[in-house]
Amino acid sequence: MTLFVHTQLSDDDRAYLLRQLSGDITAVFRTGLNTAQQQVAFRNADMVLGNPPPAWWEQSPAELKFWQLDSAGFDGYQHLQLSAEVANMGDFFAWPCAETIVAGILAHYRHIDELVLLQQQKHWNRDAVRYSLNSLRHKRVVILGAGAIAQAARQMLTGFGCSVQLMARTSPNAELHTTNELRAALSNTDLVVSTLPGTANNFFSADLINAMKPGSVFANVGRGNTVDEAALVDALQRGHLAGAVLDVTATEPLPTSSPLWTLPNVILTQHTAGGQPNEDQGKLDQFLHNLTRFQAGQPLESAVTLSRGY
Repeated sequence: MTLFVHTQLSDDDRAYLLRQLSGDITAVFRTGLNTAQQQVAFRNADMVLGNPPPAWWEQSPAELKFWQLDSAGFDGYQHLQLSAEVANMGDFFAWPCAETIVAGILAHYRHIDELVLLQQQKHWNRDAVRYSLNSLRHKRVVILGAGAIAQAARQMLTGFGCSVQLMARTSPNAELHTTNELRAALSNTDLVVSTLPGTANNFFSADLINAMKPGSVFANVGRGNTVDEAALVDALQRGHLAGAVLDVTATEPLPTSSPLWTLPNVILTQHTAGGQPNEDQGKLDQFLHNLTRFQAGQPLESAVTLSRGY
């Protein structure tokens, strides 16, 4: 069997993977191949590791049996109709993502970003900062989504004594299920945290942004396209919202012309939230674990149905 590895790996990680594979599996790495060679190797693969460009799937591998995504999200692949078994990374990125967004929220409330700038300027401005600080404790929070990131963020925020509701249309773990229920809750909510996938395009609309409680905060660790970014910028500029913490934006890298770079009440974490030690080896371990299950005829861990979106 042939495995096409689209995930970019270091020499050490490639060697690690090769040591784990049985002799009947030939691994072909995209590293060192030109684009045409990569696509040929992809089309001849029985198994794929990583996230090849959606355009490549117009000529998908005829013999594909198993595909391990190296991400939790798979928005660009929902149109695919595959007979192969497919799995994503499940909750591998959930806790790092939740830690980043909660850290950004804390930084906003405690003005850590401002204090870092003052430190760089060697400027002591204690009283001006001290009496403008806010607290995360006991905030009323709505989390958009009910997946692994949402559940991890909820657990963390509950530790601060926050009252947390999840919003998801069908999840039994959510308290809010409709847009009308969400809109009604927003007027009494201090903090909205989005963990929505890219399939929820423009879900958090201008209408919902304007329905948020004046002085509340918006945070996004899902996908940038799920929010009306122009409406969000407007709400921040006119002071309707006190601030935003954004790991993701509608366009990435964020254009230098975007007001989000210079708004003083915005913290940008540049889509780094999933980062963690030995990240690539963790992806390989997830693949190897699922490969063992696949070869044994067992259900994959974190199996997904592309057309369904989860």
